[in-house]
Amino acid sequence: MNSEAIKQDFESALVKHFSFKARLRSFLYGNASAEPPLRDPDQCSLGQWIASRQQGAYAHVPEMRALDREHRLIHKWANELMDLRLAGRQEEALAGFQEVQQQADQVVLLLRTIEGKLRTAEA
Repeated sequence: MNSEAIKQDFESALVKHFSFKARLRSFLYGNASAEPPLRDPDQCSLGQWIASRQQGAYAHVPEMRALDREHRLIHKWANELMDLRLAGRQEEALAGFQEVQQQADQVVLLLRTIEGKLRTAEA
């Protein structure tokens, strides 16, 4: 995979990640959304991206395991926040979204780190 293809692949992953955050925020504000992709890291589009790359083209990059771990942690927190919202504790759920945001920043950092390593190796 050349440097430009790697860049596009990681841009796609970032879009998937930002879309997840937007859908979670929307759910917490009361908008109906399909819960399974928000709750299950294996049904989430970023989770599917991670799984396919972790077993394929990027399997040799140690940070992929950390990315998977951080991604799963975000879903764990998302489940807790969604349960709070469904229990009528919307303010608590919204307040907890800040923690998800901080964790999401770690996912972005890992994605950029992995992309940088792969693009440097291609150069």
